[in-house]
Amino acid sequence: MSQVISQDATLDDIIFKDKNREFGAFVLRKTYPKVMKRSVLLGSALFVGALLIAAFWKQLTAVAEDKTEVTAEVMKLDKPAPTKKIELPPPPPPPPPKEIPKVTTTKFLPPEIKPDEQVTKSEPPPETVIGNTASETVKGETETYEPPVDPDAKGTEPVEPPKPAEDEIFTAVEQQAEFPGGAGAWGRFLQKTLKYPSAAQRANVGGRVFVSFVVNTDGTVQDVQVLKGVGFGCDEEAIRVIKSMPRWNPGKQSGRAVRSRFTQPITFVLSE
Repeated sequence: MSQVISQDATLDDIIFKDKNREFGAFVLRKTYPKVMKRSVLLGSALFVGALLIAAFWKQLTAVAEDKTEVTAEVMKLDKPAPTKKIELPPPPPPPPPKEIPKVTTTKFLPPEIKPDEQVTKSEPPPETVIGNTASETVKGETETYEPPVDPDAKGTEPVEPPKPAEDEIFTAVEQQAEFPGGAGAWGRFLQKTLKYPSAAQRANVGGRVFVSFVVNTDGTVQDVQVLKGVGFGCDEEAIRVIKSMPRWNPGKQSGRAVRSRFTQPITFVLSE
């Protein structure tokens, strides 16, 4: 007996009009839209979840990279050996004082008052002239003589040490040049200023860079050179940090500020 098709019949009703609807094909066609809708929603949810997890993981790794610590080791240089002082021979004893000749003096008695009748005037002695006299007065030339030099007193004056030249650069001085504030201030300056190069971070490279520079008499820094480097941008970063330093306390030789060469190591270490 054929089935009657109503006006609200679907395509499946028309196809399976006179067929066995208990067959699996009819059930699959009826449930296909629901299954597809559910699959699309589930797949979209999984895709969006994967994107969110990837973005969250990228943010976590970026925060970890920002927290990369840079440690700087400050190497304390040994004090230079004290310079030898020039020992001078002891000065000779002073000569004994010269004896002052004794001069006989006459003691004047107080004047005795006498009457005019008893006072006798003594006549002056006659003038005597020895030799020929000239009619004109001639002034002689005065000669100046230097004081005599004692030959035994030579070499007794203290010898002053030679003054260093203005452009001379010392490698070892009596008082070493120093960063303002000492080693602690230098370490804080490095932690604040030093930046780990990105190329060295990607290549996982670290090490110690030795930088040499000259500290002038006014504390300024010049002639910055890398004696030993590690590459990957660490050498350039060390030079940049040295050139950005404030003025140092200059080194001193014999109490006088001089130009001195200073070697400073800077260590690049990646924290785990």
